[in-house]
Amino acid sequence: MRKLLNILLLLPLMTFGQKAYLFTYFKGNGDGLHLAYSRDGKKWEELGHDKIFLKPQIGKDKLLRDPSIVRDKEGTFHMVWTTGWWDQGIGYASSKDLMEWSEQKNIPVMEGFEGTKNTWAPELFYDGDTFYIFWASTVPGAFPEVPTSESEKGLNHRMYYVSTKDFKTFSPTQVFFDPGFSVIDAAILKAKGKFYMFIKNENSNPPEKNIRIVVHSKPYDFPVKVSEPITGKYWAEGPAPLKVGKYYYVYFDKYRDKKYGAVRSKDLKKWEDVSEEVSFPQGMRHGTAFEVDSKVLDALLGK
Repeated sequence: MRKLLNILLLLPLMTFGQKAYLFTYFKGNGDGLHLAYSRDGKKWEELGHDKIFLKPQIGKDKLLRDPSIVRDKEGTFHMVWTTGWWDQGIGYASSKDLMEWSEQKNIPVMEGFEGTKNTWAPELFYDGDTFYIFWASTVPGAFPEVPTSESEKGLNHRMYYVSTKDFKTFSPTQVFFDPGFSVIDAAILKAKGKFYMFIKNENSNPPEKNIRIVVHSKPYDFPVKVSEPITGKYWAEGPAPLKVGKYYYVYFDKYRDKKYGAVRSKDLKKWEDVSEEVSFPQGMRHGTAFEVDSKVLDALLGK
């Protein structure tokens, strides 16, 4: 009986099987893959003393920006990223443990669209069978021109996508989301039997630069009507949704302020800004958050 009591007293201290959370990010102009971790979704700490877990080797600029990771049902982690400011492809690599990575591969997703200016912030969504990769591109003349600021002259983004089951063969590139204005940085969360897409309104004249939501019954063919902004009067990009306990968090890069922020909701309808309650590694830029078992985190921590 005493032995059983001692075991029960130790249970709260045991981490096996508990949830942990990882956050991908880059620093500077795109130095490589960094990872942060959290146990509560509020305090995020860098892994490996600011270690770069994967250094970029492909693309015109050889950058690794906007890393997005999902884990498949076999346990393999798959990552896509922005390889350069003006590329027509995206980067891809996979890993069993987030430490040793496969050979880096360029996926030429926009090479069939003549004059494509950019291929930015690819994001992965996995439905248990198919991977969806979606990103923002500007194809001159493809959509009605919109007023832009001087610094963004000629950039009129829409979301495009491909799907794949094995990262060897891909569906033809198609428009993924066109709400009638410039958009970037889509991310999808499955919750309450629906698919919630968080996306940045990229209009620059007048500036919007905020995060909106679109809800649908499947992870594609989203309706064009977007919600009102769920972020504040600051400029925000790179939404990263994550379910933590009873809350749904959306983290984002407050890039003009050079820091990260967050909003959260219990019902995905009413949102509160909790930017002052969360903390992140210094210099952290646009990435994605995902849940793992504690044993994955313990391995990264060297436990």
